[in-house]
Amino acid sequence: MNGADVLCDVLLANDVTVCFANPGTSEMHFVAALDRKPKMRCVLGLFEGVVTGAADGYARMTDRPAATLLHTGPGLANGLANMHNARRAFSPMINIVGDHASYHLPLDAPLTSDIESLATPMSNWVGRVKGPADIVPAAEAAFRASLTPPGVATM
Repeated sequence: MNGADVLCDVLLANDVTVCFANPGTSEMHFVAALDRKPKMRCVLGLFEGVVTGAADGYARMTDRPAATLLHTGPGLANGLANMHNARRAFSPMINIVGDHASYHLPLDAPLTSDIESLATPMSNWVGRVKGPADIVPAAEAAFRASLTPPGVATM
């Protein structure tokens, strides 16, 4: 079991059963984990604005958070308008934002971004997973933050 499987398991244990996704290469481990979890419904969106809008709509209809999977900082930026709407509507949403491997970040690749600074204005809670030991506490904190008060949590 890898970190992506652990993340899926934490979401499922908290009854988060839908993930709206626009993955890129850095998120392939999580996509594979979604495929291994039959209780997790993954809905592909071809643009991050669609993904965050769908998660907001799902939350408004069910009063439950959906997860989103966004490709790095630029993907997160593409979804910010609907994250804003979700935050203002108190819609629970858990955003999972992919990033480069930690050893690759100092190389400042084209998609390297300050994810925390992008997410903070539209999120009630922002957290970064720095290693395997951070996954469970961060995912549980994101779930709690999405519900109390309802709003956007980004990890």
